[in-house]
Formats: sequence, C-alpha cells, structure tokens
Amino acid sequence: MKRKIGLLLIIAFIVIQFIPVTLNQSEIVPKEDFIEVMKPSDEIALLITSSCYDCHSDNTVYPWYDKVAPVSWWINHHIEEGKEELNFSAWDSYSDKRKKHKLEEIVEMIEEKEMPLKSYLITHRDAELSNQEIEILKNWIETIK
Repeated sequence: MKRKIGLLLIIAFIVIQFIPVTLNQSEIVPKEDFIEVMKPSDEIALLITSSCYDCHSDNTVYPWYDKVAPVSWWINHHIEEGKEELNFSAWDSYSDKRKKHKLEEIVEMIEEKEMPLKSYLITHRDAELSNQEIEILKNWIETIK
C-alpha cells in the first residue's frame, strides 16, 4: 500500500511539472518605469532593482528552482501579490497622491525590515538592505516626495 501511495505521489509530482506558469518577464522597460521616470543615481537604482524589482515590477529574474512546481506556483503568487501592491513598471501611471503614499510605504517597509520578505532573502542575500542602505534610500525618497 505504501508503495502505491509513493508511486502515485511521484507520478503526481511529475504531472504537475507540465502545468505552465506565466513568467513575469518583459524584454522592454516601459516609459512608466520608476527608474526611467525618477532618474535615481546608479547606486539608488541598483538598491531598488536588486531588492524590489523581482516582485514589484514586470521583469523578474527567476532562480533555477522556479522551474519546479509547486515552488513555481508559490513564487508566482508572491509576484502577483507584490505587483498588486506596487508595480514599479507602472509607476508613472499612478496619481501624484498614490505615488506619494507608495513612497511613504516604501520607507515604512524598509525601516521595519518587512521588505524584502525574509523568505525571499533566504535565497537572495544580495537583496538584503543594510542599515546604511536603508538610510540612503530613505534620504533619497525624502528628497523626491
């Protein structure tokens, strides 16, 4: 009985690999993109892209393990949620009021170290913001609000 259950689980695992996931990747950077519109310094742009863009833009850099279901489903769900909350690729389509509010939320989230998510940082150590980087981002955001 245990062999049959094990065999069924293996077959199910293999079958779910064929369920496609739509990748969040784009070949172009839209005119509405945050970095295109706000023109931050290279340092600020690098901090934002490495710590935020995978989940909060239309262009995710996928890890190798994202090709394996159900992990791919979980990652895709996080990206969808992230883009619903804030999509840097659509930045200039936001109203001025919404932009200001999003900038305030960014400061709050990075200060409280709620973003990037701890689950994301497990495999993306370069995305973790140091206290100095948080201060750099906060100070820059204050100048553009």
